[in-house]
Amino acid sequence: MGGLTNDFAREPRLRVLLSCPYSLSLVGGVQGQVLGLAQALRAIGVDARVIAPCDGPPPAPGIVSVGPSTRIPSNGSVAPIATGRAVANRTLEALRSFAPHVLHLHEPFAPGANHAAIVGTTLPVVGTFHSARSGRNGWYHTFRTGLRPMLRRLSVATAVSAEAARQVELTFHTECEIVPNGVEVERFETAEPWPSPDVPAIVFIGRHEPRKGLAVLLDAFARLDRDAVLWVAGEGPQTEQLRRGSTSGVEWLGRISDDEKARRLRAATVACFPAMAGESFGVVLLEAMASGAAVVASDIDGYRTVARDGTEAALVAPGNPAALAATLRRVIDDQAARRALVAAGRTRASEFSMSHLAERFVPIYERAIESPRDERGRSLVTT
Repeated sequence: MGGLTNDFAREPRLRVLLSCPYSLSLVGGVQGQVLGLAQALRAIGVDARVIAPCDGPPPAPGIVSVGPSTRIPSNGSVAPIATGRAVANRTLEALRSFAPHVLHLHEPFAPGANHAAIVGTTLPVVGTFHSARSGRNGWYHTFRTGLRPMLRRLSVATAVSAEAARQVELTFHTECEIVPNGVEVERFETAEPWPSPDVPAIVFIGRHEPRKGLAVLLDAFARLDRDAVLWVAGEGPQTEQLRRGSTSGVEWLGRISDDEKARRLRAATVACFPAMAGESFGVVLLEAMASGAAVVASDIDGYRTVARDGTEAALVAPGNPAALAATLRRVIDDQAARRALVAAGRTRASEFSMSHLAERFVPIYERAIESPRDERGRSLVTT
């Protein structure tokens, strides 16, 4: 272990460094959580900064880049991660310069800055696990011997959902405190709607890969049998294949900015998320709810964490384009039912506001500061 230690007792303002293993130059669920939480923490007086890979200039103030990322296959997708000696050196230098009281590592087992922070310091650590999948996590299981010391370094282990916690508990028999993700409610509910389509608009936002279910949505849209437009944001390995087979009325937007995402969600009649599996939490559902779009999504564990079928969203069995088409048609055509979904969705989104999340994490940080641990799980507090 290195010589970086906690000095919270002499400095009353809480300093937190949040570490994100994924490139902040790309839109992603974990990246959005880290940036949103840091901003919400600063709003309540915490000195919160972020360290992460960036493929270009950092996208916001208060970010230290550890360098460009490399795409690594992970959980049926591709993770933009930065690793190597230079990343470790930049991480430790940033920690020395900022001298945080506590580290908040998102996906703490991810290689790169998180590994350097855990191994190279004795700072108190909070870890948040985001990813989920059905069954046992093979990567956790294969490398469990090497990962155990990292897990023991966590003063507090949290997970964004029961599904995400289950992966840790199955392999390491360690419980995680469930702290759900947050959503920047005000940013989405106040965005200026754009564009103004002449027909109902359905919007999909996500990576174009099998687990996100875009192929199912395109099949359902072809069966819709009514005037509508489908906005498809994002890109991925299926993009070209799916574009070639898509019907009229589909608009392929490619990557869009966070601002455009908010404006599209505000302008959409329905936001559709037909994921097949592998979703630990439905942040994108909350963003759509905050924006005032009616949500139609797959009936999977990660989405049921935030939405109840028939109350905040219309949930459909994954992989069933006929059922999805029927549900989309019903939500579009039944104005009263759609308004009820929107009203309930807005209320639900407010319960997951990023400001509430920041307030919840402050006492967690304080607990971690009081009980820093070494790689054997022993307290580093001397009496």
